[in-house]
Amino acid sequence: MAESRPDDGPASAESAASGPDTDDPPSFSLAGVRDGFRACVPIALGVAGYGVVFGVLARRAGLSTAEATLMSATVLAGAAQVIAVGIWEYPVPVVALVVTTFVVNLRYALMGASLRPWFRHLSPRETYGSLFFMADENWALTMAELRSGGTQGAYLLGSGLAIWTFWVAATVLGATVGGVVEDPARWGFDFVLTAVFLVLAVTLWAGKRSLAPWIVAAGVALAGARFLPGEWYILLGGLAASAVAVIRRD
Repeated sequence: MAESRPDDGPASAESAASGPDTDDPPSFSLAGVRDGFRACVPIALGVAGYGVVFGVLARRAGLSTAEATLMSATVLAGAAQVIAVGIWEYPVPVVALVVTTFVVNLRYALMGASLRPWFRHLSPRETYGSLFFMADENWALTMAELRSGGTQGAYLLGSGLAIWTFWVAATVLGATVGGVVEDPARWGFDFVLTAVFLVLAVTLWAGKRSLAPWIVAAGVALAGARFLPGEWYILLGGLAASAVAVIRRD
């Protein structure tokens, strides 16, 4: 979810590509939803801390509790949401909001593409329903599941439902107490999602062969953050890692 967010989509996709292409195609079942939900609860609890921060920031930007909650329930993109409330003013800068959030969320195209070998076994309804609930955290869990040879096609949906549930609930809490907590960073809430991604990065580490895309992504992202405005460094880092992964695979 949030930009907060480092991405290892392309690098992980390379090592996981063979996961779904097994003799047993993925099946979509309630058991898969349940297993994905349970596996993601500990991570969703960490995401909830960031959801509280978003709720507080949304109220400070002038959104009501209902508006902040509706945004979390329908957008489910922490980075884009935090950036949106950061530039929120009246009249609402629609063009700036659309362009900025589009750029920040472009990485989801890469992340979704990395799951194609698995989703080609599912129906369009199952695929797009699962993708609606895809966030950085449950995408990482799903990639790990693929690499381990998992065949539960509903795993992404279940884990995404866990993220969605805790994210929305935390937004309500943060928006409710938004007038009380004046500086979320003072309590360390702003570091919660960073800590979550550090843990996820460890689970996605595939050994020395995955080191090159990581290094390239980090270098390009750091350079982009230094010389470019906005959040372009996120997209550039992801694209650079994708290019390295494709070149090495070929």
